[in-house]
Amino acid sequence: MTAVANQNPRLLRRIIAFPMTLLIVEFVVVAVGASLVSALLLPVVPKDGAVYFLGGLLTAVVTIAVYLACRRWIEWRANDELPFATLLRELPLGLLIGAALFTLMTGIVAAMGGIRVEGVNGIGALWAMLAMAVTSGTIEEILFRGILLRHIEAMLGTWAALLITSVLFGAAHLSNPGASLFAAFAIAMEAGILLGAAYLWTRRLWVPIGIHAAWNFTQGWVFSVPVSGGKAPDGLLVTVREGPDWLTGGAFGLEASVIAMVVATGAGLLLLARVVQLGGIRLPMWKAR
Repeated sequence: MTAVANQNPRLLRRIIAFPMTLLIVEFVVVAVGASLVSALLLPVVPKDGAVYFLGGLLTAVVTIAVYLACRRWIEWRANDELPFATLLRELPLGLLIGAALFTLMTGIVAAMGGIRVEGVNGIGALWAMLAMAVTSGTIEEILFRGILLRHIEAMLGTWAALLITSVLFGAAHLSNPGASLFAAFAIAMEAGILLGAAYLWTRRLWVPIGIHAAWNFTQGWVFSVPVSGGKAPDGLLVTVREGPDWLTGGAFGLEASVIAMVVATGAGLLLLARVVQLGGIRLPMWKAR
């Protein structure tokens, strides 16, 4: 009886520790946790002003705390993906990369006649855009890179994990306003590869969170462009997009532009080459054994 009793906890622990189990449990816990915080804050937080941004920041912090609790109490692992020691170095780097890439892409589109600046709004929807950037950057990167990519990689290897999470990330945007199959494909290529490679580069989440947040903030607030099909916000600049959808991205926004796909995917492939150079590609679990 004693031997059987001792085997049962060990078997249960092995089942819980299997990557697919961890993927399902952590994805559900983090997604539900983030949704609950948003549901509690939205009715009481004013939709404009700095308080709205603080609500978004609180949502991001709680999501990080829930994720780290999963890592600590379900996986029994230390905080190696969001270490506070690298926050002030890696998060600004990600922010710089994200803002620079979107600005470069927009400059190319402008040079080709796809967007022009007609004036300056002032601060516009600054706080709302900051809240959107910090919540989308944090929550989506934890779900797609911290949970999905990491656990799929543990089972199927790096290349399969990058492919699957890129497809899933693109598909997740199909329900957005103005979305199309090409828009989803563009998101899968530019964001899926770039953000996945950014995570694999450091094996931490600060850089992809920074890239994601800055990319969204730059397009929404700086250039007043729809973010993934949303309504065009009142940003810093008054801009007008004109020309074919392949250049301007159409109703979905510049993210669905061929130019955005080329620029962001190119940056992602450069980062991926660095990952390969550093020996960061992992084998499927059956080959690793």
